[in-house]
Amino acid sequence: MELLAPLALAVVVVLILLLAATWVYIDAPNHEMSPLKWAAITFFIPFFGFFAYIFEREERMPNPDAERRDEHFVDGAFEVHKSRADDAPWVSDNKSVDQNERKGGEKNENE
Repeated sequence: MELLAPLALAVVVVLILLLAATWVYIDAPNHEMSPLKWAAITFFIPFFGFFAYIFEREERMPNPDAERRDEHFVDGAFEVHKSRADDAPWVSDNKSVDQNERKGGEKNENE
């Protein structure tokens, strides 16, 4: 009888870990995450594994602004919103800087 209480507690803990791992296995593909990897982490590293999955999942939540990509254009590695595109010239735009200086009335040294 004395072994029954610790055994029952161990069974309950294993069932909770299995439920958490099953939920992670089902939920992970919805967030483009590896279901087997995260289910194993959740089961074999109690508490920490589950919360690590939850935090990683939050970072991968769909971004509602991602659907509005047509308002951006890509210049190299940067995405710039249309409203900010003409704020300042790029360093590689030397010709446009020279033309802007000429329009402003400043004289170019080569002229």
